Amino acid sequence: MTLQASNLGFPRIGAQRELKKALEAYWSGETSERELQSVGSRIRAKNWATQRDAGIDFVPSNDFSLYDHVLDMAVMVGAIPGRFQSITDPLKRYFAMARGHQDASAKVDITALEMTKWFDTNYHYMVPELEADQEFELDSGKILGEIREARALGIETRPVVIGPVSFLLLSKLADSRFPFASTIGLLDKLLPVYEKLFAALSEQGVEWVQLDEPCLALDLGAQSVSAFQKSFAAIKNWRKRPKVFLATYFGPLKENLALAVESGCDALHVDVTRAHLELPDVLAALPQNASISLGVIDGRNIWRTDLDAAFGMVQSAVSAVGPDRVLLAPSCSFLHVPVDAQNEKKLDPEIKNWIAFAVQKLSELKALALTALEPSPRGALIEANRAALASRAASPGLNNPRVRERCSGLTPEMHSRGAGFEQRAKLQGERLGLPLFPTTTIGSFPQTDAVRGARADWRKGLIDDSGYDEFLKEETRLCIAKQEELGIDVLVHGEFERNDMVEYFGEKLSGFAFTSNGWVQSYGSRYVKPPIIYGDVERPRPMTVEWSRYAQSLTKKPVKGMLTGPVTILQWSFVRDDQSRSDTCVQIAFALRDEVCDLEKAGLPVIQVDEPAIREGLPLRHAEWENYLRWAVGCFRLATSGVRPETQIHTHMCYSEFGDILQAVADMDSDVLSIETSRSRMELLEDFSAFRYPNEIGPGVYDIHSPRIPTKDEIVALLERARSVVPERRLWVNPDCGLKTRSWRDVEPALRNMVEAAKSLRAQSVPEA
Repeated sequence: MTLQASNLGFPRIGAQRELKKALEAYWSGETSERELQSVGSRIRAKNWATQRDAGIDFVPSNDFSLYDHVLDMAVMVGAIPGRFQSITDPLKRYFAMARGHQDASAKVDITALEMTKWFDTNYHYMVPELEADQEFELDSGKILGEIREARALGIETRPVVIGPVSFLLLSKLADSRFPFASTIGLLDKLLPVYEKLFAALSEQGVEWVQLDEPCLALDLGAQSVSAFQKSFAAIKNWRKRPKVFLATYFGPLKENLALAVESGCDALHVDVTRAHLELPDVLAALPQNASISLGVIDGRNIWRTDLDAAFGMVQSAVSAVGPDRVLLAPSCSFLHVPVDAQNEKKLDPEIKNWIAFAVQKLSELKALALTALEPSPRGALIEANRAALASRAASPGLNNPRVRERCSGLTPEMHSRGAGFEQRAKLQGERLGLPLFPTTTIGSFPQTDAVRGARADWRKGLIDDSGYDEFLKEETRLCIAKQEELGIDVLVHGEFERNDMVEYFGEKLSGFAFTSNGWVQSYGSRYVKPPIIYGDVERPRPMTVEWSRYAQSLTKKPVKGMLTGPVTILQWSFVRDDQSRSDTCVQIAFALRDEVCDLEKAGLPVIQVDEPAIREGLPLRHAEWENYLRWAVGCFRLATSGVRPETQIHTHMCYSEFGDILQAVADMDSDVLSIETSRSRMELLEDFSAFRYPNEIGPGVYDIHSPRIPTKDEIVALLERARSVVPERRLWVNPDCGLKTRSWRDVEPALRNMVEAAKSLRAQSVPEA
C-alpha cells in the first residue's frame, strides 16, 4: 500500500511562456479567439498529462486561467460590474474587466477592475467589484468544459473552486450608497450559486471538488467567522454535491482550526511547510470521517525538499489517523514556481542540482508517497535528494566572511539621515527648484521590440559590448529628449539596459544565480524570472552609476537614480532557506547603501529606491507584523541613509493596501513616496490623510497596466481629489508604476495629458503668503 499524491494547481503559463505569446498576439489583433483558446487547450492537456505521468492521483482542473483565477471566479458567479455589461462578447468582456477597454471611435472608455497582491505572494489578482444589492448567476461553462476536456484525454480531474467566503473577503464593495456595508453580507445570495455549481459537478460525475479557502489562514473578525460557519453548514446539507477537499494554505490555522475541522468537509488540506508545529493539533482535532492532506512540498520556493524531514511528518500523521486517511500534496498551487528545471541548460550544475521546479516537485511528491509507509524512505530519487542537500550544505560558495563581518558591525546610526524631513525638504527645494505639482515617472520607459531585440542579440554575441552600449546610449538620449519635450520636471534614464527590476541587480551582486526559463506569472501576461539567492550578498562594483551619470549629462533638469529596494529584491527572488530572511535582507541593504552613496557622488540629486513589495512581505498574522516591519523598514533605511540631507530620496509602492501599516511607511522616512491609486480613484489617499502622512507623496494618476489613455480632465479630477486630502505643496504627479510594458503610442499621449493636468492645477493654485 502507498499513500495517494494530490496536486493543488500547476503553472498555467506553459514551459516556454506559450500563454504570454498567445495573449499578446490576440490583444494586438494578430490572432483570433479560436487560436488563443487552442493554445490554452494545449497547455492544459500538457499539464494534465505531466501530472498523470508523474503518478499524481488527484489532478486539478479549473486551475488554468487566461488571466486570473479570481477573475474567473467572478465571471463564474456572475459578478460582472454594470460598466462591462454593454460588451456582449464574453471573452472581450473578460479582458475588459482585466485591462480596461477604450474605443475612441465609439466613444467607449471603460476602466478595469482594481488589482492587488494575492496574500503575501508576488502574484496579483483582479479584485471583484460587488454592489450592496448584488445578484449572482452561475456560469459553469469554463469549469465543466475543462472537466470534459480532461476526460477526453482519459484523465479524471478534481476541479478547483475559490470558496464563497474567501471570494467575498477578497472582493470589494463598490457601492457608495452603502458606505458601511460589507461584502460578507452577500453570502446568503452567493451560497445558492455555489449549491447549483456543486450540483452541476455532481451531475457530471465529479467525485471530489477542491474548495480553496485561503482566508482561513488570516486573522478573522466575528462576522467572517460566522460567515464560514454558515457556509460550511450549508455545504454539509446540500443534497447533491461531490466530496469536498477543503484547501487552506500560506500559514497555520491557529484559532481557525476549529472552523476547518468542524466544516464537515471530507478532506482538509494544511500547509505544513509553513505550519509544521500545528500538525499535532490538527491531527488530534481531525474528525474520524475526514482525511488529512499534508502540504509537505513547498509550492512557493525552488529548493529541493528535505524528504527525510517530510517523511517524519508523514509518519506522525499516518500513526495518528491511519494510512487510508492521509494524502500528500504540495503546500499550495505550483502557480508560484517555474515549470521545469530540466529546461535550465546554462545554470551552474551544482546549483541546478539543489533546486526543484513544478515538474521536479511532482516527482518528490510521488517518491514520498511511494515510500511513506516503509520503515525509512529509500530509492534512487531519495538518495539523490540526500546527496544534493549534503552538497548544498557543504558548498563554500554560501558564506562570505567579509559580508558577515560587515553585517555584524551594523549600528543604529546607520539607519538615520541625520536631519528631519522639514530640514531636508527645505534644502532639497532650494537645490531642485521644482514647481507645485512636480511631474515625474516611476522609472522605466517602453521596452520596445528594438530594445528587446538588441538585448537578445547582445546575449547571443551577435553584437559586441561596445555596439550594445552605443545602442543603449541612443535610447537613453532619446528618452531624456522626449521627457524634456513633454515638460516632465524630474527625469529618468528609462532603464533600457535592464531586463527586470530585480534580475538586473541580482546579476551584478554576488550570491545570486539566474535561470533562463524560470518564469512565474505576476499578473496576466506579465511574467517574471526571479533570481535565486543561494549565498551571501555583496556588491563587487557599481551597478547603475554610469548610466545615471550619462543621463544627467544630457539635461539640466534633475535626473533620478533608479534602484530596487532590499525588501523587494528579497521578496521577488527565490531566497535561500538556510538562514533568516532578515539576515539576507541586511546583506542586500548594505550592497544598495554603497550604490546609493555612489549615485550621490556622481551628481544625482534625486535617488529612488523602489519598495513595491514591502506590504507584500507582511506576515498574514498581525502578531508577527511588528518584527517583520522592524527589520524591513530598518533595511530600507540602512540602504538610503548614507546620503546628505539635500539629496532627495524617493520610494515607490504599488498594488497593495497600506492603511494598516502607515506608521511603518512613515518610518521609512523617504522624502517622496509614490503609490498606486488610480484604479481605486484615490481611495488610498484617505488613509494617508487620516494618518497625516508627514512627507511628500505622489499618488498615481493613471493606470499603466491598462492600454487605455487617461484624459487630461480625468487626471485633473483625480488630482483635485488628492489635494482635498493632502496639502498641494506636498503633492507630486506621476503614473501608477513603471512604463516598460506599455508602447510609446500609449505612453506619449498619457504623459502629455498628465503634464497638462499638472499645469492646469498650478494655474489654479494660490501662492502661499
